[in-house]
Amino acid sequence: VQLQASGGGLVQAGGSLRLSCAASGRTFSSYTMGWFRQAPGKEREFAAGISWSDSSTVYADSVKGRFTISRDNAKKVAYLQMNSLKPEDTAVYYCAASRNMYPGSLADYGYWGQGTLVTVSS
Repeated sequence: VQLQASGGGLVQAGGSLRLSCAASGRTFSSYTMGWFRQAPGKEREFAAGISWSDSSTVYADSVKGRFTISRDNAKKVAYLQMNSLKPEDTAVYYCAASRNMYPGSLADYGYWGQGTLVTVSS
């Protein structure tokens, strides 16, 4: 599967953005989708994930209650709705796909998009 992330941009603190991850291929519904982010000088970290099996979701504590991950299998797109954005949310956001039902780590994701930059100004 090939992934294309989009929707990043510059937003003021407290604002919202919606990221999209468009997938190619016929088996999108068989992949668990995840969103990761990498701030300058920091390691890539998990933000949110949605399982292929039951669309159950999981979030990092830092985004819980503010971000919502969803998927549209018919359109082969995963989304990350980001509300109440903070300057510390500034990062390049990557979407990723995993064959695992419930991936446990970054290493479980075998397919990655190119990243989209989100900048939150204070």
